[in-house]
Amino acid sequence: MYQTLEQVASVDDFIRLRDISGLSPRSREAAKIGLPNSLYGVQITFNDEVVGMGRVVGDGALNFEVVDVAVDPAHQGKGLGRMIMQNIMNYLDKTAQKKAYITLMADVPALYEKFGFKLSSPHSEGMYIFT
Repeated sequence: MYQTLEQVASVDDFIRLRDISGLSPRSREAAKIGLPNSLYGVQITFNDEVVGMGRVVGDGALNFEVVDVAVDPAHQGKGLGRMIMQNIMNYLDKTAQKKAYITLMADVPALYEKFGFKLSSPHSEGMYIFT
């Protein structure tokens, strides 16, 4: 049975889920520093194993970024990404101030469009630097 926990994934689960779900790797050292600074985290567990996660980072009022949404490939196609995003959206609905800017990098745009996210182009373009 799947269970939802509103907490940030552990460093080990974070590293493992990013790896097996195909997200870009992050260093263990950076995860130890960065994860505690999250505004919000959600995990999905199955038989006490973390099989899905997502986080929100930002300043807590004006700017929020949805990050690290990942589901173990063995559990994909069961609506877990949608469960993660619904929990994140519930948090944002309670927390984000009017006119707050909520962003994400969409590797699966169709999932995020279900929650009202839109592609920013042609009005603006997402940019990044990966160190």
